[in-house]
Amino acid sequence: QVQLVESGGGLVQAGGSLRLSCAASRRTIGSYAMAWFRQAPGKEREFVAGINWIGGGTGYSDSVKGRYIISRDNAKNTVYLQMNSLKPEDTAVYYCAGKAGYYSDYGSTYDYWGQGTQVTVSS
Repeated sequence: QVQLVESGGGLVQAGGSLRLSCAASRRTIGSYAMAWFRQAPGKEREFVAGINWIGGGTGYSDSVKGRYIISRDNAKNTVYLQMNSLKPEDTAVYYCAGKAGYYSDYGSTYDYWGQGTQVTVSS
């Protein structure tokens, strides 16, 4: 069983930056594709960014492309999400997730989820 713990959320003004971290409890994160999802109040959960273990490829939703950067440090068992140029519409609970194989933008394909961290962007 892998436990994922997110941190780094908070309140930030529009245009600001935050970096989220997702720490895994076991040293198996290196064999998993990892992703970040988010869910705003009253909305469905949506894919934000993903990163593969195999090849290290990354992908982003159109809404965050060019502003967010996903990265991983397998030695530290941690995945990061650098969020820049934040907008009020980025306000949501952000979740990290892990799965075998390649990342996907379908949340139902992920085996492990963190508890989430709140990101609030004020205008």
